[in-house]
Amino acid sequence: MISEHISDKEGTYSITAIRLNIDNIPNKKDIESMKLIAEKVFEPLRIYVGGPIKINSFYRCPKLNKAIGGSARSQHCYGQAIDIDDTYGTRTNSQMYHWIKENLGFDQLIWEFGDKNNPDWVHVSYVAEKDNRNRCLQAYRNESGKTSYKVI
Repeated sequence: MISEHISDKEGTYSITAIRLNIDNIPNKKDIESMKLIAEKVFEPLRIYVGGPIKINSFYRCPKLNKAIGGSARSQHCYGQAIDIDDTYGTRTNSQMYHWIKENLGFDQLIWEFGDKNNPDWVHVSYVAEKDNRNRCLQAYRNESGKTSYKVI
């Protein structure tokens, strides 16, 4: 188990990895990072939410990350980032984003697409208390259709 509410399978699950037969297996250091973000961010957020939170993406090995078009510097490749979604309807993505911003330490917190009222999902990363930047960004599509980020 990564944490009380995140199984190893949930932390590494990817339909793309299954389809492309990619072994999405974290190493020991990646697992330590996954446990840290689960302890410092996911589990406190789950208490606030009061129920399950959908994990869209957690660990991605470099091969999987490349296959989905992720950034070459993605913190998902080190087990330091998790994408969450309000699929279960207990709290909105916006509520989770703002609660994390106001109550927890983090490296990056990204309002992923959506609109001004609610992101499509929330990306949050955690490195270490002394190294976290508490950087808040918004992801959007630029004129070329590529993902861009602005500080918010």
